Amino acid sequence: MTTIMLKTAVCTLFEKDYHYGVGVLTNSLYNHGFRGVVWAGYRGQIPNWAKSVKQTETYQEFSVSENCVIRFVELTTSRHLAFYKSKFMGDILEHYDPDIDGIFYFDPDIVNKSNWDFYQRWIQKGITLCGDCWYLFPADDPRRLAWLEFAESQGFSCKRQLGYHYNSGFIGVQRQHRDFLLLWQKLMEIGAENKFTNLNDLEDQYYDSYPYFYSDQTYMNLALMLSTEPLSTTGPEGMDFVPGGTIMSHATSPSIKPWRKKIIRSALYGDAPTVTDKLYWQHSTSPIRLYSHSKFQQQKIALLFGSAIGRFIHRPAI
Repeated sequence: MTTIMLKTAVCTLFEKDYHYGVGVLTNSLYNHGFRGVVWAGYRGQIPNWAKSVKQTETYQEFSVSENCVIRFVELTTSRHLAFYKSKFMGDILEHYDPDIDGIFYFDPDIVNKSNWDFYQRWIQKGITLCGDCWYLFPADDPRRLAWLEFAESQGFSCKRQLGYHYNSGFIGVQRQHRDFLLLWQKLMEIGAENKFTNLNDLEDQYYDSYPYFYSDQTYMNLALMLSTEPLSTTGPEGMDFVPGGTIMSHATSPSIKPWRKKIIRSALYGDAPTVTDKLYWQHSTSPIRLYSHSKFQQQKIALLFGSAIGRFIHRPAI
């Protein structure tokens, strides 16, 4: 059976040293068959590895290869970038790239593991999501019921019951389902208006206070309950939160980001190199060269020693 592939693009958001993640994310996508545009919203400066960019009215374009580019879009928002995902995705669909059929968002601390053909087919099944490390989350959990109570007080109604919790570090949305992005954005704005969420500071949240909104991810999961767009989801293995994943690997908090980790020192303290660490360095030199040859070789050796140390030194389970 022949599947007609949709025209899609990728986007991400970054500031400070997260540009290293953007480079490796792009490399890992390209090395698995992605050809197209990566839209990178940023604050601060574009990376020093993005040389000879072409300036346009709305973005700066860096050529990764003959048929793959990164388009850097400077952002002026004061919001924490986690709370800007849904707006950026919507802006790409409506303004920056109105000819595409769908958009994928990846956090810049994700490394892709899967062929791009998989994503192209996946997005045709519905909104694409991966389970969070905190995955099992019953429909009658008191926090989920608090989210719903808040939503109903604002005139929304529950459209479906969910028993799982999804990570907002990755999502794929077809153009025909873009109303979901508007709903997600609206819920965050209402939460901010009611003083339940500080959109400018991800750390300044009221985790233990009603209605228990702790991040953009909470609002995304609530929006899933209030919408009827079809979903296509994986479990936490989709992001390597548990073994057996083949799709992507996500260096979530409290993990040290791969570009910051002192590999051997971390191993000596019981934090051996992770799957994400190894994949990060595997995709750190081509087609975008983020590090010198000597730095790359040093890290390869550090990964070998760190993995060996990890066989003998383990951090106690909590």
